Amino acid sequence: MWLIARRSFAESWTRLAATLLAAVFSIGLIAGALQFTLRAQEAVSGSDASEYSRADVLVQGGSADPDDPYSPPDGRVALGAVAGRPGVAAVAGDATVPVTASGSDGKPILPPAGAGTALRPWTADGSLNPYRLESGRAPAADGEVAVTRHVARAGGLDVGDTLKVLLPRQGRDMKIVGVVTVQGHSAVASGDLVLAPSGTVARAAGLPAGTWQSVWVKASGGTVSGLRAALARDLGKGVTVRTAAEVRHAQSADLQGAGASIGGAIGMLSSVAVFVGLFVVANTFGTLVRQRTRRLALLSAIGATPRQIKRLIRFEALALGVVASAGGVALGFPISALLTHLFAQDGFDISAADAQYGWVALAAPAAAGVLVTQLAARRAARRAAKISPMQALRTASTETAGRRWPRVLGALAVFACAWLFFGGVFGIRSEEPPGPERTAGTSAMVLLGCMTTVAALAVLAPFFVGPLGGLVGRIGTAVSGEAGRLARATITRSPRRVSSAASSLMLGVALVASTAMIVLSVDARFNETGREVMRADHAITGTGMTSNGQAPLPRDAAGKAAAVPGVSAAAALTMSQVKLVSPPPGRPSPEEDPEPVYLTVTGADQRAMPSVLKLGGHLPHLGDGQVALTSTVMKGQKIKKGQRIVVRGARGRVALTVAAAYHDPSHLFADQALVSDATMDRLDPTAAAQVVLVRGGTERALSRAFADAPGLRVVDGAGYVKAASDAMTKGMSVIYGFILMALVLALFGMATTVSMSVGERTREFGLLGAVGATAAQIRSIVRWEAATVVLLGSLLGLGTALGTVTLLHIATGSSFLVPNAPWWLFATVITGAAAVTLATSALPARRAVSIASPLASGPGGPQPEKTLRSLASLRLALRLAARSVSRRLETGFARDRTP
Repeated sequence: MWLIARRSFAESWTRLAATLLAAVFSIGLIAGALQFTLRAQEAVSGSDASEYSRADVLVQGGSADPDDPYSPPDGRVALGAVAGRPGVAAVAGDATVPVTASGSDGKPILPPAGAGTALRPWTADGSLNPYRLESGRAPAADGEVAVTRHVARAGGLDVGDTLKVLLPRQGRDMKIVGVVTVQGHSAVASGDLVLAPSGTVARAAGLPAGTWQSVWVKASGGTVSGLRAALARDLGKGVTVRTAAEVRHAQSADLQGAGASIGGAIGMLSSVAVFVGLFVVANTFGTLVRQRTRRLALLSAIGATPRQIKRLIRFEALALGVVASAGGVALGFPISALLTHLFAQDGFDISAADAQYGWVALAAPAAAGVLVTQLAARRAARRAAKISPMQALRTASTETAGRRWPRVLGALAVFACAWLFFGGVFGIRSEEPPGPERTAGTSAMVLLGCMTTVAALAVLAPFFVGPLGGLVGRIGTAVSGEAGRLARATITRSPRRVSSAASSLMLGVALVASTAMIVLSVDARFNETGREVMRADHAITGTGMTSNGQAPLPRDAAGKAAAVPGVSAAAALTMSQVKLVSPPPGRPSPEEDPEPVYLTVTGADQRAMPSVLKLGGHLPHLGDGQVALTSTVMKGQKIKKGQRIVVRGARGRVALTVAAAYHDPSHLFADQALVSDATMDRLDPTAAAQVVLVRGGTERALSRAFADAPGLRVVDGAGYVKAASDAMTKGMSVIYGFILMALVLALFGMATTVSMSVGERTREFGLLGAVGATAAQIRSIVRWEAATVVLLGSLLGLGTALGTVTLLHIATGSSFLVPNAPWWLFATVITGAAAVTLATSALPARRAVSIASPLASGPGGPQPEKTLRSLASLRLALRLAARSVSRRLETGFARDRTP
């Protein structure tokens, strides 16, 4: 069998090449997704260098959030209170100020893997300083900074260049005097660092002289745990004393969790690659086996057992899988680079991590490639083993009617698998409170269920070929005469061949249509609700994108805008995240700890806000210490109006009174909570402005007022709604990339199946040419068959897309996911499907003509109508004769085998 497989592989390499390319693209998509996932995890969890690497103990002012190892402490500690104590060899003050740094091109520098950029003090004491100067010197004067190597590389900067730093309240130009690394890494666990003299950082953080957010301590002797206990006892309850190793381990665990979350999210997208790859390879490999029906039947006739034929097919699949795996793994690297570029456009930069060459990155996709080809060949091998010896005598590849119930039962089994995912929707809705997490979870389950449903529709596709083929055949007969009638016969005679190509087209149409419907629905809802909420005429926003969305602005931009002639109101919207302390979140179960609840709080000038925003509900003028919550948050956390809640911000715990419930239908301005500027100063005095909304004035006058502020732009209301909605839906570039590659793969599979089906009918087209069919008639037959592929694939694909969006709307209850697709979307998708199908069938049509053309003309020239009628009669006679001979031979074989 191995020798036969090798000879078959060598003789059929032209037909195997198409299947091989489909497998290479499929495995390349799988390898690229895995490479990107590993690189993203490396960027998150691999850069766990710590600025605390030389410190032994950290004395933090007040308390720190135990659920967020990167959050600064909420109190202050005097440096002199720690220095000079027994067991303390050296101390250094520390503070963290979130900033945004811009590169040489003026665009914000993205910190690695969705982290942040912070202004930190340069540590002068060599025993505590973890920074290694790679070039330049340490910062000494105000306005000088040293930056981590990632900042220099990502921003295209070097020693001596000017770094534009956006502080919470103002922007500054600082001179780079040094480039550093930490423990050999280009960044630390918390992200990028901009290191400045202590005085510069203290002023930016608003710290009184001699006090810091935390103090690094170097032990002089004894155990670190003993020094920690002594400092905690002596300094009292106003501080938190922790070992540096404890903080580093907490940050490392958080990074590993973040890496696992990223891997899971990318894994969801990778499942699309695996599904499409398996789908395409199974289709093309199944078509390849159908082409060899006569050869496999001859092997069976000369004594090959079904087990040997199965082994033959699996040998070929193994050889195909090994070659395709090698090419797919190599193709995975440029695919990963493309995904990395797309992800960076959405504010998530993983370029700090290098390409992965470990055994997981190389061996896993190769093994997946072999597994995919083996799974794809499994069904084809079973089908090949059932080929009877009599099929070796057939002159055309006519499919038997077969039994319908096995196919129906198989489709029902696949539908049952889909309901495993659909059933998970009910569990998520019962456990998760209303919010983004529940929407994301239910959407993921619905999409997986619909993807499984596509496979079930592919199993049932041959049942639809007959009715649609008859419809297309009638139209073809009316348009093309006998050529259309013969096309109808070929379509209905081989429904499996037509359904294979239509299934690949269905997958492509479903991907494109469902994505387009979701994007159009979300954009339309954002545009509608954004215009409804926004009363401002103009918006001042950042030009760049960060890991948290749009680049922030200095808070003094509102005052600058208010001074422009004609401006009647200007309000800066500041945003910060706080932790809900009281009432405490409920436990999902008695054995599990409750998940912490974080709220995004928006601060706004209460006098100017009614002029620039129109939020739902009855919002009063919020005073200091008051907060308004959205109805979704109040329902999810069981909070009532007038209730006293406690939240933890950057400055510690703050008690707030719930003054009102409101609703932001756009989710763009104040999605969860709203407070006054005074309250925001108590929660987070370093909170930067996300946008400045302006009522009155002209765009030209505002642009002129901010001409000297790089990285800012003035847009109208519609422009800001578009920019804000794009920031809300970040990550779509990667999704588009995955869908585009999957679409190309699906269309390639369709083109391969159509091309191979023409090669399967070489004898048939030769006979057509022999009896006088013209080149135009043969092309017409191929094109009418392509029209059936378009009709079947478009109907099933559009039906799948509509069902997917409808289920998303029902499961999530979101007004942003509504199956109200415009009519032109269906027309565009069908037109595109027709254009792609006709384009992919053009080459097979020319090939069919080239097969038939040497025999197509005679001395008297062809007579199309007469010869095609004769052909129909001749084919009917040949079919009856073959059936009679087959019955007689089968009876004879049965007698010979009877003992």
